[in-house]
Amino acid sequence: MPESLPENAVVRVSRVTFDPDLYDEVTVVDGKTAQYLIPAIQQLPGLLHWFAGVSAEGSFVQISVWDSEEHAVQMDRLTEMAVIARGEFREVGVEFTPEHASIVNYPITWTI
Repeated sequence: MPESLPENAVVRVSRVTFDPDLYDEVTVVDGKTAQYLIPAIQQLPGLLHWFAGVSAEGSFVQISVWDSEEHAVQMDRLTEMAVIARGEFREVGVEFTPEHASIVNYPITWTI
């Protein structure tokens, strides 16, 4: 049975590509940033689910489900994410330019 979600729920997909040679460094930074991102994100209203993953092929994603667009966009202003974590990823060579990074909030139209 599909999970019951609020009518205005959105899924937020953040994807960043990087040189696959940086995989080990990116994985380490991903684990390090999780230590402070998890408690910061958990304090935001409207979070329903959060998933993160790093691929050896040279990309990482953060996928979250929010009860509304209003709550999803909080991530744009979360200092721990927008400033601190991005800075740590930049230190190992990850770029956050439009060619390498995208963030899109999608209204959820159906689920399984």
